Amino acid sequence: MVYYKTEDEIDLIRESSLLVAKTHAEIAGLIKPGVTTLALDKIAEEFIMDNGGKPAFKDYNGFPNTLCMSPNNQIVHGIPNDKILNDGDILSVDCGVLMNGYYGDSAFTYEVGEVDHDKKKLLKVTKDALYKGIEMAVSGNHIGDISYAVQKYAESFGYGVVRELVGHGIGKNLHEAPEVPNYGSNGKGILLKEGLVIAIEPMINMGGRGILQHNDGWTITTIDNKPSAHFEHTIVVRKENAEILSSFKEIEKKING
Repeated sequence: MVYYKTEDEIDLIRESSLLVAKTHAEIAGLIKPGVTTLALDKIAEEFIMDNGGKPAFKDYNGFPNTLCMSPNNQIVHGIPNDKILNDGDILSVDCGVLMNGYYGDSAFTYEVGEVDHDKKKLLKVTKDALYKGIEMAVSGNHIGDISYAVQKYAESFGYGVVRELVGHGIGKNLHEAPEVPNYGSNGKGILLKEGLVIAIEPMINMGGRGILQHNDGWTITTIDNKPSAHFEHTIVVRKENAEILSSFKEIEKKING
């Protein structure tokens, strides 16, 4: 069942989403060669709890950590560990927060040190594909309009669009109806109405769209071992323009400043 949110509920989701953004910003400047994902995860967990939130992913269906941290060919759900990051890596970081009874969720793919042109292009196209999808998240459109916009843009660069993993509704639960695929057809899926809060999250592979589930039950990689990028915003459907409840502004200040 699809739940539409009141303005009071949207305010609470916005608060949670902005704590997610601040958590990303807290680690953004620390992502560099020689650092471990486990060290970054601990910093994020402390920051969330010090600011009145609860890590949304920790213990969610048994996930052991606060952040999903997925380097290079890992698409999503990478488990933080004590392996160091290397110059030229990319690192997808997915963060969720529960605060005041409502969830926020956002992902960003970071460059580690000096990254080559092909990886930079993958990151830019994936982030741009996210915004192409958000542009379609207005009242009167359909879920499929979001999906098609993401797919058409990413595939125009020859990239693979992951199909088995999708965006989702969000609110009192981390994952709610409806599903928001990154592929589809215009005019298909549920009609979008004002007050629908969803997480849109393109997962785009440099190579083919095939994926591989690993034995840890969480880590998902590209089947051809080529890099993958992941960007995500929590947004609310509005009449004219979707409102983005999460934010990349503080992240980008840290990595560009």
